[in-house]
Amino acid sequence: MRPSELTATAPGPADDPPATRSTRHTDLPRNRRPLRLRAVGGLTDMVMVGPALLAVVVFVLIPIVVAAKLSLTNWDGYSPHPDFLGLANYRRLFSDPGVASATHVTLVIAVVGTVACNVLGLGLAMMLNGTGRLKAVLRGLFFYPHVLGAVIIGFLWSAVLSSDGAVNAVLTAAHHGTIPFLADPHWALAAVVFVVVWSTFGVNVVLYLSGLQTIPESLLEAARLDGASRWQTFRHVVLPMLAPTVTINVVLVLVQLLRVYDLVLAMTDGGPAGHTQTYAYMVLASSFRNGQIGYALAQSVVLMVATAVLAIVIVLLRQRSEKAVEA
Repeated sequence: MRPSELTATAPGPADDPPATRSTRHTDLPRNRRPLRLRAVGGLTDMVMVGPALLAVVVFVLIPIVVAAKLSLTNWDGYSPHPDFLGLANYRRLFSDPGVASATHVTLVIAVVGTVACNVLGLGLAMMLNGTGRLKAVLRGLFFYPHVLGAVIIGFLWSAVLSSDGAVNAVLTAAHHGTIPFLADPHWALAAVVFVVVWSTFGVNVVLYLSGLQTIPESLLEAARLDGASRWQTFRHVVLPMLAPTVTINVVLVLVQLLRVYDLVLAMTDGGPAGHTQTYAYMVLASSFRNGQIGYALAQSVVLMVATAVLAIVIVLLRQRSEKAVEA
């Protein structure tokens, strides 16, 4: 093609209609666009993000600041001018034996529940990955507990596991002694962990199914052609590809289980003798039952900071591991 033909067939910017030039400008990186388009783009971004940003400020940041301020007082929830106590609530918190017990119960539920939810969720997702009516029905059944409210689940399992509940009725009919699921401290904590996992792992199954469907079939086919076993394929192909999903699941479940209180309230009310009282349940008791809102807010601030630190540490460790694998 001759240069004259190139000039004729490739119209320059001056020959383009205004709409075509505008389209080309928006295809450019933002820092190379004309100043007018960059200003319009920035204004559009603010309009799109503004409502969400305003909601975060009003409903998240401002309450956190107010809670942190009131945690330094002896506010009872009614007094308009509470006394300033400084760090007294925090010193009391770290010397309270009830806090140590509640922290221990919370960590048991969070650690055991997080491991169980992710192992169970990943295993079931591997089994249910694919098509088929039975698999679709099972996915719905496993996710169904998550649809129910926590209080409903707590009362339901409280009735099932009580001394005259369905499980003990079956054991009695089978000439087996009854088991004090909710009266014995060890059995009660195990029952709470079981119900927490039962009500939570359905979400993990769905998230792991989503992650499995993003793995290219060509990678799995290549592993099979190389003679890899199912375990080797899972270990060296599936698991590395699911690493971001694993991180998300671990953080979500851990954050959720660190603030469990509604299931405990409905199942055991913290009993027997406080052996199933979680940290979040203790915050609830300090505020509404004892009227110590300032102290409860100090407990809430510590829980919020600890949860944020744990989540950040998990994400950073995951990123560090991924960089090490890539290197």
